[in-house]
Amino acid sequence: MKKDDCIFCLLANGDIPTNTIYEDEEFRVIMDNAPATKGHALVLPKEHYADIYEIDPEVLGRAIQVGQKVIKHATKVLGCDGYNLLQNNGEVAGQTIFHFHLHLIPRYADMDNSQMLKCPAGEGDADAIKALTESLKVE
Repeated sequence: MKKDDCIFCLLANGDIPTNTIYEDEEFRVIMDNAPATKGHALVLPKEHYADIYEIDPEVLGRAIQVGQKVIKHATKVLGCDGYNLLQNNGEVAGQTIFHFHLHLIPRYADMDNSQMLKCPAGEGDADAIKALTESLKVE
């Protein structure tokens, strides 16, 4: 269900004009108004889900499929060298709009000196990782 007080619900459902690059009955893909790189877009479900914890797993799967469809086309048009798919959950993880959305961020080898999304490799404690592995196993 759409929430009338959610900006992304309004954008996804066409109540506010957007730079839309793809739309179907369930999703709208819009250009990000504060792009990380040229061609940065957002996959927005038309139904309201606050985050990955709330979204229906089947809708989540279709969101990824929409992202893949857009990326395949955009890669040809933009001539980018790669893509990041980014999805934040919770304020501490960088989520600022509490409506599930998937960022599609093109990356360019010759123009992209940003360290954005490049996680530094660290050295892990093998015993601690092994112990954590046991506690995180999903059945």
